[in-house]
Amino acid sequence: MHDDDERLVLDPDAVLGSPLDDLEAIDADTTPKPDPEAMLQLLDSPDPQQRMLAARAFCDIQDERAIPQLIHLLRDRCPLVRVSAAYALGRNPSITAVDALIAQLADWNGYVRKGVVWALGNCHDERSLLPLIDALKTDIAAVRLWAASALGQMAAVGYEATIAAIPPLIEALRRDPAAVVRSNCAWSLGQLCRELPSNVVYATAVDALIETLVEDPDLGVQADAKASLLKIGDSRALQMIETLEQEGFL
Repeated sequence: MHDDDERLVLDPDAVLGSPLDDLEAIDADTTPKPDPEAMLQLLDSPDPQQRMLAARAFCDIQDERAIPQLIHLLRDRCPLVRVSAAYALGRNPSITAVDALIAQLADWNGYVRKGVVWALGNCHDERSLLPLIDALKTDIAAVRLWAASALGQMAAVGYEATIAAIPPLIEALRRDPAAVVRSNCAWSLGQLCRELPSNVVYATAVDALIETLVEDPDLGVQADAKASLLKIGDSRALQMIETLEQEGFL
């Protein structure tokens, strides 16, 4: 676990937003989008500030020509460039970037890893499954938060990936010390269960969400568990919610 990076999580509310919140947004109403041709050239600039700005531009621009250079910038000596490249690859997902993103999960910088797990989720590739599970189990809270969300996208990868993602999400839902991480686990379980048939894995996930709804000490986590159960539409869960509401527990 990257214990030294716990200092990066200074504001508990900050981890609730998108990873792209770390980057200053371009005002679409007053500022035209950057010129892709110019930004492609700046990705190779000797000035790290220019490389960073160019990589950030591809958070707003979708252009597959940038992908090889963004992959290269994942290993830039400047962490701000690496962060920007990770976010840009999340906006320009490609199977060609998956191996490089996985390798960058070893980055010493927690902000970089946070962007990397978000990008991996957007790539919808089975190679990211085990690294994301490991990040959910071992990394800092801000990274675990987005690893949980990324695992919620495994439904787009396939049935086997969905089944494999559910047990670690249940474990983190029950045990993670950070409420925001547990909340994202609840959201992801809701996403995954909507794609599953009514089998043992599905039932176990629904049970875990019901347990969280009743027992989690954080009201926000309870609310997210309830929202996921409502989206799943499981009849047993809906009856439980109705009963709890009638008895004044919700």
